[in-house]
Amino acid sequence: MKLTLASVLVLVVTIFVPNTTVQNQLTITASNKLKIVRPGETIELTAQALAPLSEKDLTKLHVRDVSGNEVLTQAVDTDYDDFHKPDVFIFQTDFAPNETKTFTITAGKKREYKKEDFRAYGRFVRERFDDFAWENDRIGHRTYGKALITWKGEPLTSSAIDIWSKRTEKLVINDWYMVDNYHTDQGEGVDAYSAGPTRGCGGNGIWSNGQLYIPTNFVDSRVLANGPIRVMFELVYEPFDVNGVKVSQVLRVSLDAGSQLNQFRASYQGGSDSLALAIGLKKVKDEQKQFNAEHGWLTIWEPVDKNLGMQGLAIVVDPRAVDKVAEDKLNHLVVLKAGITSPVSYWSGFAWDRAGKIPSAESWNAYVDQFAERLRSPIEVSNK
Repeated sequence: MKLTLASVLVLVVTIFVPNTTVQNQLTITASNKLKIVRPGETIELTAQALAPLSEKDLTKLHVRDVSGNEVLTQAVDTDYDDFHKPDVFIFQTDFAPNETKTFTITAGKKREYKKEDFRAYGRFVRERFDDFAWENDRIGHRTYGKALITWKGEPLTSSAIDIWSKRTEKLVINDWYMVDNYHTDQGEGVDAYSAGPTRGCGGNGIWSNGQLYIPTNFVDSRVLANGPIRVMFELVYEPFDVNGVKVSQVLRVSLDAGSQLNQFRASYQGGSDSLALAIGLKKVKDEQKQFNAEHGWLTIWEPVDKNLGMQGLAIVVDPRAVDKVAEDKLNHLVVLKAGITSPVSYWSGFAWDRAGKIPSAESWNAYVDQFAERLRSPIEVSNK
C-alpha cells in the first residue's frame, strides 16, 4: 500500500459530537496524552464540528478557557474555494504533561485583530524580483519567483527554501525589505544563508534513477491564511523534466506561531507512482548530521556564514514512508517510498543559536525528536 503523509501526521483531531447543552455554546476538552510539556499546541476544529453553533461565519466564533479568559483564534480557508470561505477554526494553548484542558466556544461579533496579535505573516514581494517571504515569531524564510531568473544584477534559477535568521519575536519581513539592509544584523537578525541552487532548508524534488530532478522558480502564488496564528500559502511551479517525463508541482506551506518547523504539502501532476519525492538540506562545511530512521527525522547542526554563530536544520517525515537517505553534490536528501500521485506532507525548518531558544546540536536534536513525537500523538479533542 502506498504511503503518504497527507493525513497520517496531524497536530490535532476534530471533535465528533459537541456538547450543546447551552444554546450557541460548545464545551470541548483537549488532552495531552504524553508525559512531556507541549507549548503552543494548535487546536484545529472543522466547520462541520462547529455546525451546532448555527454560525456559518467562523470569524465570529470566540474561545474562552476555564477561567473565562478569551483566547486568540483564527479562521482559516484550507480549500481556497470561490468565496474564500474559512472551513477550519484554530487556536493555541500550552499543555503540561498529561494535562487536559476545557474550553468554551460561542458565536458573537466578528473577531477584530490588533497588529500586536500577529505572530505569523507572509506575502508576495514583487518589488524584490517576485520573492515570497513568510515568518512567525521564531523563524523567517523566503523563496524565489520567476522574475529573479532574468534579473541582470544577480540572476538565480532556484526553488530552494531560503533562511532568514531572526532573534526577535517581532515580525520583520516588511521592515527588512523596506530598509534593504538585511544582510547585516541590526539587532533583529540577518540574512546570512546562501541557498543558491541547492534545496536550502526543506526544498523538494523528484528522485529517479539515482538522480534529483527539481522545479525552477515558482510562477504563481496564493495566500490562504495570513495570521495572526497561521500563515498558509501555495506556490505553483511550471512543468519540469524528470528523466523524460514532464511533472508540475503545487507546494502548500503552513507555519504556525511558536514553531521552528514548517509543514509542506507537495502535490504533483504528471509522472507516475514509480517516482519518489525527495526532501533536501543544503550541504555545508563542518556540519554535524544525524538521521533517526525510527522517528523519521534528519538534522544538521552547522556554522552560519560570516561567523554568525550556529544553526540547526531539520526534515521530519512519517518514518513509515522513508525509503532511504541519499545525497547529491549539493544536498543531503531524505528519499520517500515511490508514489507522487497523491499529496505528500513533510516538515522542515531551522533554529539559530543567537535567537536564544536552541543553543546546541543536542538541544536541536531533542527539539526535533519531541516535535516528531508530538506528531505521532496529536492532542485529543472531544466533547466534555
